[in-house]
Amino acid sequence: MDAVLKPERVSLSRDLSEFLVELSIALQKHAMYPGGHPSLWAATAGVTERAERLLEHRPTLVFGVARRQLIIDGVATDPDQPVLRRLAEGLHRHHLGAVSLSRGLEPNEIGLALRALSAEVDQDGPLGLAPAGRLLEWPHVRLHPLTFDRLELVGVSSSDRGADAKANARAAELWIGLARAAMATDRSSEPVETISTEPSTVAKAIDEHHGAEAYDQVIVGYLLQIANELKSATGAEAAALRRRTARLIGALKPDTLRRLVAMGGDVAQRREFVLNATSGMAVDAVVEILKAAADASGQTISHGLVRMLSKLAEHAEVGPEQVRPLADGALREQVNSLLSGWQLADPNPDAYGKVLQHLATAAPARTRARAGNRGGEQDPLRIVQMSLELGEFGPLVDRAMDQVIGDGRFGAVLHLLASSPAASGPVARQLMAKMAAPSSLSVLAAQDPFDSDTLEQLFPAISIDGYKVLLDTLVTSRSRSTRRKLLDRLAQTELDVGPLITAYLEDEHWYVIRNMLMLLRSLKLPPGFSMVPWAQHPDPRVRHEAILLQLTLPSERGLALRTALEDRDLRIVRVGLTAVQQECPRPAVSLVAGLALNEKMIEELRMLATRALGRSRDPRARDALLELVDGGRTLLGRPKLAAPTPICVAGLRALAEGWPKDPVAAPIIALALASSDPELRQAVLVEAS
Repeated sequence: MDAVLKPERVSLSRDLSEFLVELSIALQKHAMYPGGHPSLWAATAGVTERAERLLEHRPTLVFGVARRQLIIDGVATDPDQPVLRRLAEGLHRHHLGAVSLSRGLEPNEIGLALRALSAEVDQDGPLGLAPAGRLLEWPHVRLHPLTFDRLELVGVSSSDRGADAKANARAAELWIGLARAAMATDRSSEPVETISTEPSTVAKAIDEHHGAEAYDQVIVGYLLQIANELKSATGAEAAALRRRTARLIGALKPDTLRRLVAMGGDVAQRREFVLNATSGMAVDAVVEILKAAADASGQTISHGLVRMLSKLAEHAEVGPEQVRPLADGALREQVNSLLSGWQLADPNPDAYGKVLQHLATAAPARTRARAGNRGGEQDPLRIVQMSLELGEFGPLVDRAMDQVIGDGRFGAVLHLLASSPAASGPVARQLMAKMAAPSSLSVLAAQDPFDSDTLEQLFPAISIDGYKVLLDTLVTSRSRSTRRKLLDRLAQTELDVGPLITAYLEDEHWYVIRNMLMLLRSLKLPPGFSMVPWAQHPDPRVRHEAILLQLTLPSERGLALRTALEDRDLRIVRVGLTAVQQECPRPAVSLVAGLALNEKMIEELRMLATRALGRSRDPRARDALLELVDGGRTLLGRPKLAAPTPICVAGLRALAEGWPKDPVAAPIIALALASSDPELRQAVLVEAS
């Protein structure tokens, strides 16, 4: 809802914007400098490089051309941005409707295209109006023309002069450009005499081009121009353009119109487009565009409101002469009011409420089927929608919400809330609280598959009692997927749910205890809570989580280290060895040394233990390291190093790090430095230096 009120334009992505800016600058340089100038190659290479990055994630890169703006990825550029406006105007002067680039793009192709586009239109003529033999495409670059010469628009009079003639020519140009774009095919040589400007034919062509992004962008560009032109246009030709556009929009399939409005960009741009249409287009076209914009923006307009607007449009078109201007003005005023706050400024809310109440009694067929034998009861979701529109909450709405929640239709209510009117804030909060109540969460938690997206939206409104329901679900659910989703989300709460969680630690199932301990690691333990009972649990999976948590408790860290290092489960031993890597406390030295010297222990854990001994300054750690690297004596009775195994190398490195000048360790370090084995030398060389 708030997005509709924001006037600022949502801009293009940074990559697309930078590409278009670089293209505009490169085109300007090609217009300024002669061929072969050093600046041209750098500009061409820059455009090619940016295009290649964009084409890594798409097969083609297409942007449509309007008079003062470009349309790319469904977003129209800001017509007041001077660099992009200059690019759009330059391409439009060449009578081009779109430019498309594809993978495999080469710099020389971009260079040739830029050189062609930099030609003076007044001297060489527009590329889009060039003879059929003139090249407009290369292997990976194509300039799509919009040709409208030799076409005539019914209603243009050759006797028009002055300002009227200019306005008529502009209107004719817009409609013919739209018709040419709509009827365009991949065969650029198709004779323009065959192009029809009949609105129904143009609409049919647009309907049949579903999924063609470049095509849609060009059509949207012309619709944006027409809507803007009709805001202030007067005279016979503007009236003709208004009628033809209304017939075109009326003939389009609803899905097509929604597709085109969605292609027009963000919510603010759609709002601007509808406002422009409201100011100038025929009223029946305004209603169709409004409905399409609401769908594309995720807004909700009740059926009653749509019927009222349609009725006003009908009176504005074919009503009595004295009624038509009143209905026309009322329709445009209501659309403006709706767009300003996405709500109806109804002078008689009681009457409007009765109309909506009547509409709510006609539930869709699928809803009646789901209701079963409820005796013709109205669709409760319609009542909820009316409650939001009227800003009122009462017993009827409360019962309707009970039914909606009982049917598990949380997502439908959340969709209504996402597009609710501005004045519905208190009602929206009541509906959200109703869905986040413990009884409602029980229904949500019982759904299969579990709807984690709905829970995500309800989470800020969930109370401590609601968390109790979710924790019960975490304990009782047989679905591993449900348990995982709940674990991930519950761990993010900011409420103090530690006391709730600890109550489940007496459960008989290991996985329940393990899951609760995992949650406690992400949250806050109750003061004075001890992990000792669970650090000694018979199941290693529980012990693993308990010791991880116990290591975070200053009062129990030493006990946790001893418990982990003495555990028979290697995964837990790894936890203990990982914890002493930065600092190996004196009480743990003997245990760590025993692990390092244990030849039956896996090498990975022996290596961790050896590194940890190097962090200690306890003589017991030094003695253990000396034992690791001791290779006995030579035949002459001199000490020698052990074979250069990874454990021996790690031991030497630890000695050189912790005891480089120790009188006992120094001779061993000297032996390594004098060794013929490069690995042994390297182990002590770095530390010794």
